[in-house]
Amino acid sequence: MESFWHYQFWGNTILAYTIAAGSIIIAWLVIRLLRGKVLKKILEYTSKTESKYDDILFSTIQKYILPWIYIFVNYQILQQLNWVPKWVRVLHVAMAVVTTYYFVSIVNHVLTLLLTGIMRRRNETEYRMKQMRGALLVLKIIVWAVAIVFLIDNLGYNVTTMIAGLGVGGIAIALAAQTILGDLFGYFVIFFDKPFEIGDYVTWADKAGNIEYIGIKTTRIRSLNGEQLVVTNSDLTKQALSNFKSLQQRREVLRIGVTYDTTIDVLQHVPIMLKEIVESKPKTRFDRAHMAALADSSINFELVYLIHTTDFTEYMDIRQAVLFDILTRFRETKINFAYPTQTLYYKATAAV
Repeated sequence: MESFWHYQFWGNTILAYTIAAGSIIIAWLVIRLLRGKVLKKILEYTSKTESKYDDILFSTIQKYILPWIYIFVNYQILQQLNWVPKWVRVLHVAMAVVTTYYFVSIVNHVLTLLLTGIMRRRNETEYRMKQMRGALLVLKIIVWAVAIVFLIDNLGYNVTTMIAGLGVGGIAIALAAQTILGDLFGYFVIFFDKPFEIGDYVTWADKAGNIEYIGIKTTRIRSLNGEQLVVTNSDLTKQALSNFKSLQQRREVLRIGVTYDTTIDVLQHVPIMLKEIVESKPKTRFDRAHMAALADSSINFELVYLIHTTDFTEYMDIRQAVLFDILTRFRETKINFAYPTQTLYYKATAAV
């Protein structure tokens, strides 16, 4: 019987194989025990807390960390056996691949739960959720790409040499990756910081228009002339941008010049007239109206009022209505607008 247990098979005795198999079974039973007893207690505790982070931690342990621990224990058990170098290499590569897979899965799992939780707490629309899933897919691809590079490096291959061997193609790939990552980062800045949303009227540099679409790489803007502007997210986030959606009111300053032949009584009535005109219009608030200056060719009045609207067209309609009323009232009261003129006076001299 003793000779049976010491019988050599592929470099190991049957006893060694039996011990390894028994250890694997024991490890499986321990993992089952942890899942059935310990994790159940942890779940009962985390379900009672308001924090979502412990729920994320629990799901990560249950789905990924425990399975990886079981595989890692099995790997260590198999390492105790005598293998030919080829099989040792196979075990090492397999463990590296499995570890990379679980590491990436954990990162992507945590990212998904965190971002989804943030979006739900903000009560985001379904369109925004769809955008987030698209960005998350790109982010997962990047995580996988980085992990594969590290995997290749850990397996003993020189990644730098491999990329350098591509020559011009390697440089092109590096530049393209840099551009894509810059645009992706710009998208996340727009997505989470919300400097603007679809439908907002924005101006930047010498351009202006309404936001039509926010993509992972570009943002599309419909200009006032009707053409569609396509701007990369990285360029859009690098420049100062004005968003008029958050503008709850607009301050108007209007300067009016009247002629010097206007009587004092009429001049004193001009500020009252301007106040009445502004207060007769909806969504306006009168601030002040004063005689501001005695200019070379006019007596200047300054009117300041606020228009309470975020809609640009409505703002222009109200502003236009105020201007029309000023023209009408001034003509009714025979007030003449001044414009730059010069009057020359000639004094006749007596003949000698």
